[in-house]
Amino acid sequence: MKYVLLIISFLFIVNGCSEEAIKPEVDNSLGEEEIPTQESWNAEIYFTEDGDLRAIVFADHLQKFENKKVTLLEGVKIDFYNENKEKTSTLTSKKGKVNDNTRDMYAIDSVVAVSEEGTTLLTDELTWKNNTKKITTDKFVTFITKTERIEGYGFESDQSLENYVIYKITYLTNLSENESK
Repeated sequence: MKYVLLIISFLFIVNGCSEEAIKPEVDNSLGEEEIPTQESWNAEIYFTEDGDLRAIVFADHLQKFENKKVTLLEGVKIDFYNENKEKTSTLTSKKGKVNDNTRDMYAIDSVVAVSEEGTTLLTDELTWKNNTKKITTDKFVTFITKTERIEGYGFESDQSLENYVIYKITYLTNLSENESK
């Protein structure tokens, strides 16, 4: 009986070793460049210039793609700071993108920028250029200050929303104090 068990065990071992190993399936539908090199949730990115804080980017979800030199963001909030380290404005959007080479930021979908003085900008897309510290768009904008409401296409401003230009104005009205609230 011992010999029979020994022979059966030996046959199982030999049979198990002689079969080809099963290889796992690999999904090749995604290219290597489509997989983020870094991924984070509830992320914070600090933008500085000469050691001084210029902006803090908060994102619910962040994906960094090293090959493309781009960072994609979801659930975006950006706080901008002046040279005195004072917060000047806050921008929110559903999505965003950072060009990792130029450090330019793009806000996409339901963009709202609000200055510390209460000036509000509403648009679908907005670009913040790192080298000029300006925000721009060629899309439709609604710009609301304490005294006026302006709508139009194309916009450029400093990041504090104090010095601005709306290129193709389609609507302009003066607001009383009650209307601007």
